[in-house]
Amino acid sequence: MEHDVVVGPLNLAERVDDALAVQALAFGLSEDEIAIRRHIVLRHLRYPGARAFGATDPDGRLVGFVYGQPNDRTHWWSTVVEPYLRGNGSEYWLDHSFVITELHVHPSFQGRGIGRTLITTITDGAAEPRSILSAIDIESPARGLYRALGYQDLARHVLFPSAPKPYAVMGAPLPLRRG
Repeated sequence: MEHDVVVGPLNLAERVDDALAVQALAFGLSEDEIAIRRHIVLRHLRYPGARAFGATDPDGRLVGFVYGQPNDRTHWWSTVVEPYLRGNGSEYWLDHSFVITELHVHPSFQGRGIGRTLITTITDGAAEPRSILSAIDIESPARGLYRALGYQDLARHVLFPSAPKPYAVMGAPLPLRRG
């Protein structure tokens, strides 16, 4: 990882707009989508065990962030992915797992190890024996990173309401693999 970028705990409620600006660039979000996601992020932060880490440049600008929490089968994400996981016998991944809810790095800072540092830092502090996440179901640098860390596809072609593209659900034992 680049030496001028520092990863540490993030008060995501205070910096939610900075984080969503990074996510909007990394993920191509509209102003309306940002407004909706703002409420979702703030709701997620009230979940037990929710934690966030950020990557900041020397000027204190947020250039990447990750947040997640121990999975709860009653949360919306779990209710959507559970039938896909049950269909192939991997629904047990929903129990005793730490969910990576969002991980985004500013496009001009991608490819420098920041995403790897963010995800390994947050999962290193997890009490759960495994981690799960969802990613757009295409061969992307993000999916390559997740595979390098030990994540494997648990379900593919997962459709979330209002999401235009299918997702893959991935899982990895903790601690994550180091390169």
